[in-house]
Amino acid sequence: MASTEHIAFIGAGNMATALMEGLLQSGTAPTSLVACDINAATLAALGARLNIPTTTETATALKDANVVMLCVKPQTLPELLPTLAPQLRPDALVISVAAGVTTAALEAPLATGMRVIRAMPNTPALVKAGATGIAPGQHATSTDMEQAAALFRCVGEVVSVTEPQLDAVTGVSGSGPAYVFRFAEALRSAALAVGLDDASAKLLASQTLFGAATLLRQSGEDPGVLRTRVTSKGGTTAAGLAVLEETGFQDAIHACVRAATLRSKQLGQEATRSVAPPAPASDTSDDT
Repeated sequence: MASTEHIAFIGAGNMATALMEGLLQSGTAPTSLVACDINAATLAALGARLNIPTTTETATALKDANVVMLCVKPQTLPELLPTLAPQLRPDALVISVAAGVTTAALEAPLATGMRVIRAMPNTPALVKAGATGIAPGQHATSTDMEQAAALFRCVGEVVSVTEPQLDAVTGVSGSGPAYVFRFAEALRSAALAVGLDDASAKLLASQTLFGAATLLRQSGEDPGVLRTRVTSKGGTTAAGLAVLEETGFQDAIHACVRAATLRSKQLGQEATRSVAPPAPASDTSDDT
């Protein structure tokens, strides 16, 4: 990030912390960041650990901020955004990680022309292995998108998408870590069932997933190619994969991602209705 940027984090939970740590590790000066949260104890611990300024007052956090990270729960935005609006600098770029809340809903309570970007990161950002999708609001520029991408690249990989595609990003990578963790649970349980002790089952399951993901990422090969290479005709891998196919593994994954994507759309509609200001009532008087 540019040395002239001052980034305010509104909300200091896990995702905000991961982003701040990533920025600091990439060379951002601690004085360029400020964390704002209603929990003073959280801020005290965070400030001591990261050596960054903290405050419970949004006006203090936003005073010099030209980048504002909204890292709060979607349901807090209806009350929060109107409060933030007069405190924001006119040139501030607002980046929201609040799931489901559209850029239109974010822009509505803010001053006309405010630049807004939506982002959907995921929890592996906590270990600098995140995957984030970003989409621009109506006033955000290509430079703004590059700036947002640079920020999220501090904690992983970034893709730029259209806003409607963020639901798919949510279904794939936003919720995806939970699918992998569930697979790890099942693999560990299966290892116990075939005779391994718990410590060995846990290690082998997690390391197998880690190793396979690392090989996939670093090789650049199509996953189907890598699968074929490790699958000998009539061998053990072929026997295991046959069971996965017979039990509808691919269909289950497709259904899983579709369900999460649909739910993201539904949550977005609900959040948008709660954040956007009500439309002005039409004039029904009889005056002529």
